[in-house]
This record gives sequence, structure tokens and C-alpha cells, in this order.
Amino acid sequence: MMIIKSDWNQQPTFKMIPLSKECPYVECIYDPQSKVLALIGYTRKNVFHMMPKLDDNGDVVPRKTRTEGAKAHKEERRTVETFQEYYLMDADDINAFVTLFSVNPDAAESYLTVAAV
Repeated sequence: MMIIKSDWNQQPTFKMIPLSKECPYVECIYDPQSKVLALIGYTRKNVFHMMPKLDDNGDVVPRKTRTEGAKAHKEERRTVETFQEYYLMDADDINAFVTLFSVNPDAAESYLTVAAV
């Protein structure tokens, strides 16, 4: 995987992108605020999510009565196919993963040394 510079929540960070089809990950994103490396794998799974309910025209169906704290539209539970996600939270694990999987591990060094402080 190759490390590229990016932004996450208006903060500079890095992402890792695959260089070949044999790579087991679609993408890796480092969140500098929470100091977590999110790994997105190729394995797909079906997960339930609450989605806005749509009418026949594809418009969101509004709720007839509103309660405090509730959304203004109706929702329904749907299965959505998503990629499997993994999260590395330990600084040593993140450094080991970056060193093992990237062709340019020095590109992440400035982000990870700031995170360790």
C-alpha cells in the first residue's frame, strides 16, 4: 500500500491505498483526533441501518407528528452491504501495520510522532 496525504475532519492526515489486487484492504485512514487507524477490508458483509423512508417518487416521507429529539422524517430498517472494518488504536500496532504494509512508511512518520506525544 502507498501512503498519501489527505484530510479527515478538516485536519491533515494520511491514507493508505492499495497498489495491487492482492492487497487485503481497500483503504486505510488515520484519524488524527482519535489517533485510530481505520482499515477497510475487501470482505463484504450485510449490516442493518436505519435509512430514511422514501415514497414512490423517491422523496423522504415526513413524520405526521414530531416528538422531541426525533427526526423530522420516517425511517426504516434496511440491510446494506458494506466492507468489513478494523480499527487499530494502539500506537505500536499502528506503527507496525504501517511499516509492514506500506512501501513508503516514512510518509506517515510526522503524523504518528505527533500522535504519540
